Amino acid sequence: MTGDSPSLAHRLRALREEQWPDVPITQGDLAEAFSAEKPASVPLLSSWESRTRPKTPPLHRLASYATFFATRRSVAHRPYRLIPVDELTADEQRVREELLRELTGLRAVEQREVGVTSPAEPSDRGFWYFDDRHVITIVVAQLPADMRAKMPYSDPTQPDYVELYTYADLDALIELHGHIRATNPRSQVNFRIASDLEPDDYTTHLVLLGGVDWNLVTRELLTRVDLPITQVSRHDEAESGGFLVRRPDGGETLLSPKLDTFRGREVLHEDVAHFYRGPNPFNHKRTVTICNGQYGRGTLGVVRALTDGRFRDRNAEYLATRFAGEAAYSILTRVFVVNGQVVTPDWNTPESRLLEWPEGRS
Repeated sequence: MTGDSPSLAHRLRALREEQWPDVPITQGDLAEAFSAEKPASVPLLSSWESRTRPKTPPLHRLASYATFFATRRSVAHRPYRLIPVDELTADEQRVREELLRELTGLRAVEQREVGVTSPAEPSDRGFWYFDDRHVITIVVAQLPADMRAKMPYSDPTQPDYVELYTYADLDALIELHGHIRATNPRSQVNFRIASDLEPDDYTTHLVLLGGVDWNLVTRELLTRVDLPITQVSRHDEAESGGFLVRRPDGGETLLSPKLDTFRGREVLHEDVAHFYRGPNPFNHKRTVTICNGQYGRGTLGVVRALTDGRFRDRNAEYLATRFAGEAAYSILTRVFVVNGQVVTPDWNTPESRLLEWPEGRS
């Protein structure tokens, strides 16, 4: 830090020691309280308060500090506890928001001073919150003409024409558009067919749904990203295609969906899907996010990993912890399908993750 401004470490230490001078609060007390959400330890908290070489806590931990110190009820009884956010009073909520704003501001200053930016870290409002309030563009593919011809409401010359019936990955689009709109009420959130993008659309925050078979923007963006992953179109392989992974030894592995045949029809049991977040190559001050399955069920599964109320927070925390400090990162994930229904992947379970990039650091 520069000048007389307090450091984040100093402020965290002051909260613990000075917020309620008559109540002794040790790092162990806080670690125990914070562990209700996710395991924490005394060495971890000590590293955040260090006077000499402080570590920077992830944003979700600053949210825990703000929640804990927003109300004296946190220390009403031992062991101290983290009051659920939805149980805070209106006044306590205001204190929490002000404190969280202060802590995240101090953190942002420190990150700028050391030149660190990390789109891996979700804000307290969730992974899909874009705090710069710039335009967000969700990009989907249009169904091929032969498929549109089979749908009664996809003909624009008919009175019952419904434009959305011409879109691919419609389940994922509805799920994600509603979630991003709700999370970013002050931002303009658009959705566009890939072939209809205007030049200015490419420089917004981009969220791409669907893969290289139909979404030409996904196909273009993946050529500009140095990933050890290539999607193999279903039209390029005798069967279901998949994602081709380049191994460190120079070899390649094809990860494919799992299907079988039942009463003469193909049944999808497990899709392979790709999640990517990184700087937008057309405007490095914006981001690009790719949610891409080999089939539509996989695309929806990746979307639900970060919208499903049961899993989105834990998956966002996994991304924040696993890829802290990374400008770009990627996960290949299994998406289980049961009777046609998508089971939301939990990235905290190793069996859900087929590949992570960048690989873990030693």
